[in-house]
Amino acid sequence: VSGIRVLGPECMGLIVPGKKLNASYASQPVKAGKVAYLGQSGMLANAMIDWAAGRDVGFSHLITVGDSVDVLLPDLIDYVNQFSPAQAILLHLERISDAQHFMTAVRDASRNRLVLAIKSGRTPESDISGMAPTPGIANRDVVFDAAFARAGVVRVDDSDELLDALETLSRMKPLKGDRLAIVSNGLGPAMLAIDKLISAGGKLAEFSAETQAALHRSEVDMSKPGENPVDLGGNASPERFVQALEIVASDANVDAVLVVHAPTRMAPSLVTAQALIDNRKKFRRNLLTSWMGLKEALNARHACNLAGIPTYISPEKAVKAFMHMVIYQRVQALLQEIPPSLPFSTSPEIRAQCRTLIKGAKEQGRQTLTHSETAQVLEAYGIPTAPSVYLANPEEALARATEIPGTKALKVVHEGNCRPYRYRKHPHKISAGLLQDLETPEQVAEGVRRLGDKVAEKFPEYAIREYCLQPMQRGKHSMQICAGITRDPVFGPLIVFGIGGYKVNVLADRQVALPPLNMSLAADVVGRTHAASLIREHSADPDRDIQHLCQMLVKLSQMASDLGDLRGLEVNPLLLNRDGMVAVDFAMDLGTPSRFAIMPYPEELREWVTLKNGWKVEVRPIRAEDAHLITTFHRQLSEESIRFRYFHNKSNLTQRDLSILSHINYDRQMAFIAEHLSEDGSKEMLGVVRVWNDPDNIRTEFSVIIRDDLQGLGIGSLLMNKMIAYCTNIGTLEMIGKIMVDNHPMRALMKHLGFKSRYNMEEQVIDA
Repeated sequence: VSGIRVLGPECMGLIVPGKKLNASYASQPVKAGKVAYLGQSGMLANAMIDWAAGRDVGFSHLITVGDSVDVLLPDLIDYVNQFSPAQAILLHLERISDAQHFMTAVRDASRNRLVLAIKSGRTPESDISGMAPTPGIANRDVVFDAAFARAGVVRVDDSDELLDALETLSRMKPLKGDRLAIVSNGLGPAMLAIDKLISAGGKLAEFSAETQAALHRSEVDMSKPGENPVDLGGNASPERFVQALEIVASDANVDAVLVVHAPTRMAPSLVTAQALIDNRKKFRRNLLTSWMGLKEALNARHACNLAGIPTYISPEKAVKAFMHMVIYQRVQALLQEIPPSLPFSTSPEIRAQCRTLIKGAKEQGRQTLTHSETAQVLEAYGIPTAPSVYLANPEEALARATEIPGTKALKVVHEGNCRPYRYRKHPHKISAGLLQDLETPEQVAEGVRRLGDKVAEKFPEYAIREYCLQPMQRGKHSMQICAGITRDPVFGPLIVFGIGGYKVNVLADRQVALPPLNMSLAADVVGRTHAASLIREHSADPDRDIQHLCQMLVKLSQMASDLGDLRGLEVNPLLLNRDGMVAVDFAMDLGTPSRFAIMPYPEELREWVTLKNGWKVEVRPIRAEDAHLITTFHRQLSEESIRFRYFHNKSNLTQRDLSILSHINYDRQMAFIAEHLSEDGSKEMLGVVRVWNDPDNIRTEFSVIIRDDLQGLGIGSLLMNKMIAYCTNIGTLEMIGKIMVDNHPMRALMKHLGFKSRYNMEEQVIDA
């Protein structure tokens, strides 16, 4: 009733050093800094505090949620994202209860700052959630990997790495690229760093001709003069380190420099560290240091800590920390990628046809679809299936076997083998109930008899649904793929993909992705599998094959969001060869609808209207693929319209702008566009209305913009009315917008729609 939120129980409390607030049982005071730490374990937070104190590192916020009876981790992420000056967020997770809230909060946060996460429960033994396993997925940890990748989070593997990450984040400036230069007083340690760098997917910088010449002239580089790594040799003095670093750090091909130093009589660690600190203004790149050793090196590390230069115990740890920043850049690039147009979008007819099939099965009390019904669903979504004849008995087999030419395969379909991912318990039974290389109608009829008897004998409790007869799919160098949809108890529907056939559980190739997928995200999933490597190695046209697989994953994603009752679908094997792609065997089961971790495209909000000038216009939610429409629309706006919308003249939209405008979280933002099909068949955007909800859905801020040549057709009030209806429907309490004083058409529209307007003295705008 009082509206007070509760943190805990079993939590450490909260610390906001910048506000001198410490409501916790922490062992010591905490410095203010630019990293927020949000966790589920109080003890791990205490360890972080002590570690940070030893390194002289600070935090903007330090909060743990404990058992979370009220305030959840995503609430804290939203809070920090709105109100904290933090440049980075460190997350410690043991469990996630509300995946949609978590994904929305983290996706919002990772657009503005680096988010790093460590998650325990990676092995079945340390997973204390006690949840049911996810069908088709042996270890649920891969689901978290997929979720982090999709939300733009960099995952760290252990507590060591988390501490090193804190070091990097609190002291390093953002990186521009991924090329590392190494300066060392010996080749051995430098080589260890290079091995770690290359195996982690980083790049060794290649020096420019000027840098190579300067290194030759200065005669400081011993082993391979002018090349990276720069080896200063065992008799390197502190002055030589400074000289080499000046040359390397001014090279445009270098993004960061790692200094690796082992103590010698000529160059004690502390003296060398002091020389770097004194000359740091001369180095124009991020500097990482590794003082190797424990006795003498300690003083050098302490000096670097005080000076704010990142320092690590070993060269490998330094490289790993550098890679966190690189991976963050790559993840951001994927988040901002503008996907190509969708290969396929379903019509209301396709959705209705498949929903009727599913409804019919449920009315009969079935939890699974038969082979023939699943084939109809796949075909409706444009996934080709092998030509099949479905038989009920030996007599029908005799009469119809000739419909399939050549050698044939026969499969019995019964209640026991219509469930996807069932063979985890009985791997040897994947091919049970299958007869191959049948030639004549008599052999097929005999096969039907044999399979029927076998099922009756071995599984008397299972009713036989049908027999499926297909041509043998041999030769053509086909590759077997497994793809499908499964459902996780926390993250809801998931798309799975990898190598198929009977090897599916042995080759750890199954990649997992959170729907909805677009072509860019699908390409990322496919690219991570062994299947993709095999295709690149052996296919005559690898690009075409990979394109086909990506299109199929997008169709599966569409299927998952269209058909709420679909619980699991497994297509295995899906054959890929020179003729294209064909699904041979598949199974689908049903359940009650479940929530998506990322809200899919809201198809039900699309509608068609007729404007005053007779144009037929579709009003629909925006999607990531609309970036090119937005670009063209922006070009057609006058300077005044742009000033009214953005409050300054924004002549061009950057890639980041486009990504923010077109990739939206539908459960927290919404944008409706009015789209018209022009004479030449191309689509054009006429106007757009957007809202941004606060995390508690109390207030939403709107903006609306209509093309200048289309004023007076009622598009503005059409879009605003649709948005008001939408916000009312999801329970938002208040809708606000800021309007420039000289924007008279918008002020008139607000009055017409019943908004209250008042002048805001501070910002000199009208608040509606």
